[in-house]
Amino acid sequence: MTAVDLSKEEKLNEEINTVSSIDALDNLVQRVRKAQEAFSTYTQEQVDEIFRKTALALNAKRIDLAEMAVHETGMGIIEDKVIKNHFAAEFIYNKYKNTKTCGILEEDLTHGIKKIAEPIGVIGGVVPTTNPTSTIIFKTLIALKTRNGIIFSPHPRAKKASVATVKALLEAAVKAGAPEDIVGCIDEPTVELSQHLMQHKGIDLILATGGPGMVKAAYSSGKPALGVGAGNTPAVIDESADIKTAVSSILMSKTFDNGVICASEQSVVVVDSIYEEVKKEFAYRGAYLLSQKEKEMVSKIIILEKEDGKKALNPEIVGQPAYKIAKLAGLNVPKEAKVLIGEAEKVGIEENFSFEKLSPVLALYKASDYNNAIQKAYDIVSFGGKGHTSVYYTNPNNQDRIRLFGNKMETGRILINTPASQGAIGDVYNFRLEPSLTLGCGSWGGNSASENIGVKHLMNIKTVSERRENMLWFKVPPKVYFKQGCTALALQELEGRKKALIVTDKMLYELGYADKVTSVLKEIGMDFQIFFDVTPDPTISVVEKSLERARSYQPDTIIALGGGSPIDAAKILWLMYEQPQIKFEDLALRFMDIEKRIIEFPKLGEKSYFVAIPTTSGTGSEVTPFAVITDDRTPDHVKYPIADYALTPNMAIVDPDFVLNMPKGLAAASGLDALTHAIEAYVSAVASSFTNGMALESIKLIFDNLYDSYNEGANNFTARENIHYASTIAGMSFSNAFLGICHSMAHKLGSAFKIPHGFANAMLISEIIKYNATDNPAKQATFSQYKYPCAKARYAQIADYLGLGCNLSEDQKIASLIEAIEGLKNQLGVPSSMKEYFEKNSTFFQKEGIDTSEQAFAVKVKEIARNAFDDQCTGANPVYPKITDLEEIYLKAYAGNKN
Repeated sequence: MTAVDLSKEEKLNEEINTVSSIDALDNLVQRVRKAQEAFSTYTQEQVDEIFRKTALALNAKRIDLAEMAVHETGMGIIEDKVIKNHFAAEFIYNKYKNTKTCGILEEDLTHGIKKIAEPIGVIGGVVPTTNPTSTIIFKTLIALKTRNGIIFSPHPRAKKASVATVKALLEAAVKAGAPEDIVGCIDEPTVELSQHLMQHKGIDLILATGGPGMVKAAYSSGKPALGVGAGNTPAVIDESADIKTAVSSILMSKTFDNGVICASEQSVVVVDSIYEEVKKEFAYRGAYLLSQKEKEMVSKIIILEKEDGKKALNPEIVGQPAYKIAKLAGLNVPKEAKVLIGEAEKVGIEENFSFEKLSPVLALYKASDYNNAIQKAYDIVSFGGKGHTSVYYTNPNNQDRIRLFGNKMETGRILINTPASQGAIGDVYNFRLEPSLTLGCGSWGGNSASENIGVKHLMNIKTVSERRENMLWFKVPPKVYFKQGCTALALQELEGRKKALIVTDKMLYELGYADKVTSVLKEIGMDFQIFFDVTPDPTISVVEKSLERARSYQPDTIIALGGGSPIDAAKILWLMYEQPQIKFEDLALRFMDIEKRIIEFPKLGEKSYFVAIPTTSGTGSEVTPFAVITDDRTPDHVKYPIADYALTPNMAIVDPDFVLNMPKGLAAASGLDALTHAIEAYVSAVASSFTNGMALESIKLIFDNLYDSYNEGANNFTARENIHYASTIAGMSFSNAFLGICHSMAHKLGSAFKIPHGFANAMLISEIIKYNATDNPAKQATFSQYKYPCAKARYAQIADYLGLGCNLSEDQKIASLIEAIEGLKNQLGVPSSMKEYFEKNSTFFQKEGIDTSEQAFAVKVKEIARNAFDDQCTGANPVYPKITDLEEIYLKAYAGNKN
């Protein structure tokens, strides 16, 4: 529907072309699309001027168009349609006059996010017979505001009023500067033309308002669609409501335009205690209450049974005054009767008054109490108005009831003490409810939106997302004390605290290691108890046993004394002591980003202060947010790395005196564990300038001192001291850079075959380096700061730092690093392969009943590789592995492949 190809002025004065054939409609769509393409280049200032002038022009024609609509359709009231036209022009303009719909909508330079508006394209607008002119004004204005073209398919009973409205809109828009063919209309609407429009390849979106059949057709068109659902609004009045306000509001709403608004009340549900009073108020305010016989007569003509046996609204009553509807039923009621009210009990197909009626006809239900009233309202909505609107009249202070009503009703609009017709369209009785004449009903009503449709629904929003790096962090214990003999001075800080629970293992307790702690506690007058039942690879059962002690004793300080096992057990004890509601299953839940995890660890330290004193040099647990716990409730005793910064100790005491007499085997295993910590932290995808230096320093200290520490023990204090510090320094590095698949695989290997953690790492690390050292991995780790694969270069940097890489290529440097690691392992008496390790310790494995043959390992490897893939450490590895990759690494490490 646009003018023929004449001059602009002539076009504006032309009568609308008739679109009454498929060819004519195709031509119209082509012209509107061309106009929309030009319109899409307009600036916000141009669009806003067109929007303003078009709204002004249509507001001026509100009476003429209202008269045309009523005269043509025979529905509604002229004066009320004037209000709807006025609303569609003035309220929509006022709402969106300052809304940005062109170009950049918002921009966040700090976070690198920019949102850009683009038009949808050409919209197909379906128009109802009940509200033709106001609907067209509304849809055209929001289409123009968003730089869309629109073509209307009006109802045949309202085609003249619709065409006149479209012509007025087009003329106003073009005069304001819009492209000449930006709005179109099917002038001689048929079902065939409507369907062709909705399925046309040139239509980008259907904006459907109309009967259920037309809206269903829109959603079945294969196009994106925004539609409405049937309204069957119940209004509940409880005993606390202002009855005069409730009744007057319902009558004002229901009589507005003779009830054609789809949001208008269809039923009123009143609690028993005020039922008669409400009936009297309705009668006093002009409603006609039907007798039972009169109700039966009216019931027969408001809903008709079709040939297929289904019931449907009688179109003859839609938008008619109450007295005319009564007359159709053979009744004479006063002409001034506002509405016809029929008392009903049932809701459903057998009760015609429970249907949507789109006329001044109401059902009236009695409810035994408030809860029963809500249920009846729910049943009414479920029967015929899901997703649309519901109303509740009550004392505004009844927030609990209002909340209950809101939770129960499956409607997009839940209005409180508000007339439905005027309230649901928004911006009249609540100024934050979006003004609209297309009311979405969500999935309840078979719609894609559950809110009032507005300009945001007619835009495509492009999001420009610039790469940004995560905020990084460096979190360590607030206090880290080191140097020989620092324990006594550090523990003096606990003065003033009352009770300490010391968590250690039996061997350390019997060797008197706890005495170095308890002597200081006695000095400062602090009571203490010692829990010494921690076992290697501590289990949930051990933690629960210590938790019983803590709950009985109620300490305000927990002191973990030992290697990784006592410190890890004490960390989980600390957490569960302070937060008894925590479940282990939640603690073990894997996360991708420690700052975005699903399970949020609570803050610790409210009940107790946590001190960690390591007696081995490997785990670094005294400064980390990690703990490894074995779930002994599972057949395979799976190890779970638990991670959260809440687990970081308050104080770490790194005193070399505690490690001077560490056995050689433990010195070797724990030292190699610390070495893998540092190496993995340095090549991690999360490594940063804050962690790199610590990782390198730790690696250097270990290579320079580990053999001497292992070989000479307490006779070489400096070596033992340096390894002890190297372990803690590595811990601080990997606490913030995290680890990789060497630890993932070692966790699961150790669990499955009872291999000490340090040795498991040692037998895997060389194969891991070979796997990671590539500039072309199959999959790169996903982390914003990890821009490209660089693990190969970083391994080479480690070799340089150790003085291994002079005048060598990267590949040669990496080979020299692996050779140095293997050489160190050899010095420490650590087997180069798992096969060799199993053979060396065959007596132990036979006693434990563990089959370590190559065939058995090959069978087991699939399971442990799968578990290792899901280990918490895997995500920070520079190469994101496949499970089959991990299987292959395990098999190579078993055989000792050094190529």
